[in-house]
Amino acid sequence: MAILDSPYFDDHEQTVCCRDPVSGLTAYIAIHSTTLGSALGGCRMWPYASEQDAIDDVLRLSRGMTYKAAVAGLDFGGGKSVIIGHPRDDKSIDLLLAMGRFVESLGGRYQTAEDVGTSVADMAVLRRETRYAHGFTNAAGEQCPATAFGVFVGLRAAVRNALERDDLNGLRVAVQGVGNVGMRLCRYLTEAGARLVVADPNEAAANSAANEFGAKVVATDTIHRVAADIFAPCALGGILNDQTIIELAAPIVAGAANNQLAEKRHGARLRERGVLYAPDYVINAGGLIDVAHEGPEYDQRRVLDEVAGIADTLTSIFRRSDEDGVPTNIVADRLAEARLRRDPPPRQTPLDEGIRADIRRPVATTTCSSRLLKKSSHLQL
Repeated sequence: MAILDSPYFDDHEQTVCCRDPVSGLTAYIAIHSTTLGSALGGCRMWPYASEQDAIDDVLRLSRGMTYKAAVAGLDFGGGKSVIIGHPRDDKSIDLLLAMGRFVESLGGRYQTAEDVGTSVADMAVLRRETRYAHGFTNAAGEQCPATAFGVFVGLRAAVRNALERDDLNGLRVAVQGVGNVGMRLCRYLTEAGARLVVADPNEAAANSAANEFGAKVVATDTIHRVAADIFAPCALGGILNDQTIIELAAPIVAGAANNQLAEKRHGARLRERGVLYAPDYVINAGGLIDVAHEGPEYDQRRVLDEVAGIADTLTSIFRRSDEDGVPTNIVADRLAEARLRRDPPPRQTPLDEGIRADIRRPVATTTCSSRLLKKSSHLQL
């Protein structure tokens, strides 16, 4: 298992291998940068084929979180964690509690929330062992629809730029992945008059979208080839690669998935084909914005108003891409890197209230095991 030799290692500040033999936990935490503040990023659970696949994923995802926070104007750094295992078959209370102890051991350098394969309820379990698990903005325990809303307003901005239309009425959108975010996006799109084609390996989820929204269901490996006005990837990353870009049948790509480009160069390939790409970490930043505002004064309306600003950010990126003749993903990267170079001192945010996070920046690659952790007291929600 190589961390420093991974093609996705990008001078990460710290990586932690988390093992707890009692619960069966094997996980990795990656802190890419704390330049703007403590690293914030979700905890993903996925049945990776190998530990190297998990390492590559956590390194790539954590870098994306740094750039996402920077472009969104948030005073947080980038981090991510991944648990190896199937969320349906391998998840347990003991495993989640063990993960919470590892997060707590970092003293606030890394703060987490739900992601693919984890839920608000799972974060409540982690919260019993760590102060640094989040995602409790709704009293009912439900997600704020911030991620899907951000993708929706960003998608409309892309339509204005590429199709010169202010509405979605009658447009065909191919949505790949109808989990929590994808399903909410389908609802926004349907209410705006769009026609839907969906795909999901979960047959029940796909059928639910068909029943609720009148969507046509196609296979997950063919949806990018569907003749549509917009392709919205809302599943896992790497969907835009050498093969799929050739086959892509939509002039716009705007979706919620992280790391949609298999490689950075694929942004240029999309531009060469005349496809407008909404950079993933810009359009899907709504969830991060939501979690960053968590605290006693949380106001969902105010959060959604801020998330709506994603449309303006994307419009600026599209314009600069046209003016400079460079791919949209490169424009987004430059915006993020410009903010990171300023290195402003972190300020207290609602998420930090009552928490003194140690954000000193030792550069280290660390392997831990549960026997090295002193068991923490259970913390109340």
